Amino acid sequence: MSVRHTVVASPVGPLTLVGDGAALIGLYFDGHLRTPRVTDLGPRVDDGFEAVVQQLGEYFAGTRREFDLELAPRGSAFEKQVWALLTKIPYGETRTYGQLAAELGDPGAAQAVGNANGWNPISIVVPCHRVVGTSGGLTGYAGGLARKRFLLSLEEPPADEVGRLF
Repeated sequence: MSVRHTVVASPVGPLTLVGDGAALIGLYFDGHLRTPRVTDLGPRVDDGFEAVVQQLGEYFAGTRREFDLELAPRGSAFEKQVWALLTKIPYGETRTYGQLAAELGDPGAAQAVGNANGWNPISIVVPCHRVVGTSGGLTGYAGGLARKRFLLSLEEPPADEVGRLF
């Protein structure tokens, strides 16, 4: 099957899902700040994205913490390394660009990690929203800071769970 797309409603506005065969290659927000690298979204279809739609629904309902989808993001080898690392950030946790650079073995590559993070073509599923600035503050996000704030707050543990941690 060739590249195709669909648009679905979500609590953060319409999401454009792009697939190639069985793989998800893009998930973009309405008004995405960086132009998607997939220049040809293919025809709009109504089927073929059922697993993505189901898992996104479960994520937004608070019942899914990890996605189980075939992903095939398009980018450079370094970008793919960064995106793979993003998928390892646990639900409800954040990392800084510097921490990710150190995990890649190059503590001085924080800016390059930030750039790769910004080009992540599969928002939400590859959780680039979990990356914050050194001070812990919210930094740029292709979907806008309001969406980043929403996604991070969605992943916060309920107050009764926080109380049990201490």
